[in-house]
Amino acid sequence: MLESNITNQLKKTLKASIDNKEIAGANFMLINNGNEVFYHEDGLADLESGRPITRDSIFRLYSMTKPITATSVMMLLERGDIDLFDPVSRYIPGFQNQQVEINGELVPVSREVNIHDLLNMTSGLVYGGTDKAGQQTDALFQELGSRLYSENAMSTMEFANCLGKGPLSFEPGTYWQYGTSADVLGAIVEAVSGMRYGQFLKKEIFEPLEMKDTGFWLPEGKRERLVKTYQDDGEGGLKLYAESHLGIGHQMDLDPAFESGGAGLVSTIDDSAKFTTMLMNQGSLKGVQLLKPRTVKYLTSAALTDWQQKGFDTWHTLRGHSYGNQMRIMTDSGKAGFIGSQGEYGWDGWLGAYFSNSPQEGLTILFMIQKKDAGTMTITRKLRNIVFSTL
Repeated sequence: MLESNITNQLKKTLKASIDNKEIAGANFMLINNGNEVFYHEDGLADLESGRPITRDSIFRLYSMTKPITATSVMMLLERGDIDLFDPVSRYIPGFQNQQVEINGELVPVSREVNIHDLLNMTSGLVYGGTDKAGQQTDALFQELGSRLYSENAMSTMEFANCLGKGPLSFEPGTYWQYGTSADVLGAIVEAVSGMRYGQFLKKEIFEPLEMKDTGFWLPEGKRERLVKTYQDDGEGGLKLYAESHLGIGHQMDLDPAFESGGAGLVSTIDDSAKFTTMLMNQGSLKGVQLLKPRTVKYLTSAALTDWQQKGFDTWHTLRGHSYGNQMRIMTDSGKAGFIGSQGEYGWDGWLGAYFSNSPQEGLTILFMIQKKDAGTMTITRKLRNIVFSTL
């Protein structure tokens, strides 16, 4: 267990962030060598009703979904069902005859996007922006959102096909840019497995790991545990945020046609801990082996070439890191803007869900909040600096 002065510092720092109205509430967990050494919850899941954050509170993961998607792809890789250099068009016809924007003109790609490109965000697919690829992606997300609650809701595969028909922002493999690649990976898992993506995750990952509160939507009995999302009100306080974003129904009350491999899951801190512990245990948890150790090593290794890394280096708060298989990997702890260790990996979500695994120390950090545009917040880095500085 942690020394009392450290636990007191963690609690005090988190409380200050809540008191300053940076966040409404959070839960925080540390696991060392497979054992939980610290858990703390503070603040509210619902400011209006006064409902507190609890251990079984449910959070929208947003991009913390991505490492789970990468894991599902590694399972197919281990079974010989896919080759990472398979062109995406083999599974998703919309990716045939793709074009890329070069100097304002659309020209045929020099090679097709493959699964390896998707895993490492070197595909040319983006989330938005001013170029043709960004504009078309923005328009596609608007259509996805407008059809969300209609009888003609867009499916995972339709979304991926539409993405493929749009232009790429750069030639596959030549650069790194964050984007919709993981959503396409979810569609590939569907095509290969013959199951809906959510079904595959449930059967192959969530049920074996007993992640009973993780999925793409919430049945009625669980909705009261969903944490409300807040945003800055511009006056030093917080106000409710309840809009759907990236094609994800914010209330999570609808079994969605579009199961987003990049952003769609909800989970609890305990369920997330089962997933992160499985990775730390070289692919196994309580006698269940999801991945083999060599596969986990590959999954959690930096994958970018020198020229691709230039794209990732534009993310200034992740200096000292590289990227691979939908996760950040610390490659130079001296250059990073927080204390950490070589080989440490993890990811976060748009609303602030966060995990980090540090194999060197056998340490996992999990932090769950729901704040618009949060990603990795100042409070997240403060808490992890307290922990890592004591090791």
